[in-house]
Amino acid sequence: MPLDLLMFAGLIGCILLGFPVSFSIAGVATVFAFLGWAAGQMDITLLGALGQRVFGVLTNDVLIAIPLFVLMGVVLERSRVAEELLETMGRLFGGLRGGLGVSVVLVGALLAASTGIVGATVIAMGMIALPTMLRNGYNPRLASGVVCTAGTLGQIIPPSTLLIILSDVMSNAYQQAQFEQGKFTVETISVGQTFAAALLPGLTLVGIYIVYVLARAFLVPADAPPADTSEPRPDLTAIIGAIVPPILLIVAVLGAILGGVATPSEAASVGAVGAVLMAGYRNGAPTSLILLGAAALLLLAVAAGLAPVRLQRSDVTVIGWVQGALYTGLALAGVAAILASLARMARIGMLKPALTSTMTVTAMIFATILTASIFSLVFVGLGGEERIEQILTAMPGGPTGALIFCMALVFVLGFFLDFVEITVILLPLIVPVLILMGHDPVWLAILLAINLQTSFLTPPFGFSLFYLRGAAPPEITTGHIYAGVAPFIALQLVGMAIIWLMPAIATWLPAAIF
Repeated sequence: MPLDLLMFAGLIGCILLGFPVSFSIAGVATVFAFLGWAAGQMDITLLGALGQRVFGVLTNDVLIAIPLFVLMGVVLERSRVAEELLETMGRLFGGLRGGLGVSVVLVGALLAASTGIVGATVIAMGMIALPTMLRNGYNPRLASGVVCTAGTLGQIIPPSTLLIILSDVMSNAYQQAQFEQGKFTVETISVGQTFAAALLPGLTLVGIYIVYVLARAFLVPADAPPADTSEPRPDLTAIIGAIVPPILLIVAVLGAILGGVATPSEAASVGAVGAVLMAGYRNGAPTSLILLGAAALLLLAVAAGLAPVRLQRSDVTVIGWVQGALYTGLALAGVAAILASLARMARIGMLKPALTSTMTVTAMIFATILTASIFSLVFVGLGGEERIEQILTAMPGGPTGALIFCMALVFVLGFFLDFVEITVILLPLIVPVLILMGHDPVWLAILLAINLQTSFLTPPFGFSLFYLRGAAPPEITTGHIYAGVAPFIALQLVGMAIIWLMPAIATWLPAAIF
């Protein structure tokens, strides 16, 4: 077998044996680099490009948004947003057949757009919603499947780390494809375009899940009976109090990106600051100070955008100095509110775990991206890029056949590999060829995003399955979880088919905005 294919097989083998992913990727790449050099199949001087690749990853403006979005999600998860949403939605929809399942899906969508962290969402709903569903007579398989699947919406509904990494990979692949076509004035794909493209497909999946839950409750009433209605339905104040804060944060972050007001990293910082203020507000920081600081920061953002002032210029007028003083006062009010929130978070023991969790997740993602650069460099040096191109161009059915093969390959690898590994190792090899075959890169990105989201549900290594297994009550078995997600995996495939047949769902919004 050629060294490039052996290298890929060796990587999968090491990961399945349980070695840490980043060490597996770097170790396999190093071993095969020297094997290729010894066999005369690779020029070892190619490894001299590693320094530039590492520097490029660490200075990538797009990837800077990842730790900020992770921090936003972790802080929101620890400030009881999920609990309040689940309780309110459960009381609102619980009286319907299948109502609790619908409420879990809707809460999953809201948490996806505000936190974007699959593990936190699945664990929170597994500990809160799942026991409630079981107490009300829900089929354990249906309840497990709904919780698992709703938790994975954080990967397709923006903002999400998957979409940020995917947009960077797709942009690089799109530029590579244009260079190979002889174009030197190249177009790129921004994070904003990817977020806009994923919004309607994500909501389409939410609709598919809700239709399935309601249809199953109608056809098999015993699987999803109405909940105990002894608790009163929430009033308008309770609904607004639970739903409006996360929605405001979603609008601030996504609105800033989609409206072109802020870059992804700037919008992510807005989200992180908003999450910190919300956590302080919910956990006993001075309410008036938090509200004043939030209003001051909002006013500062609007005013500085409409009437910027540059005090370093020599022709600053008196009005300019007054503006500068006013903006400084607004900034100080915002800083005071942030410091009060951080102090409160530290006092109740929330700040340190949130920062530790953020650093852990960020380190894992960046370690995988950096080591994948080594792997892809060696793989290309061994001739793997040409082999991939030969395989895809030889597929029966032309561009459609090649795309079906690639989607099937990503789906199968999702049973064994994490979405980050598939995104940064496999996609840079196959996407340029698919784009050269004529596939729209934005539409292709969303198809791949839904496919990668499915990897969280596919046994034996789907992360959502592990998260729920750890959080589920004792009466839920692993068999219940595996059987429960099976219909939702099929629904994911239905969602992919809908986007395939109706590409405008993915391409209309980014075309309209950008």
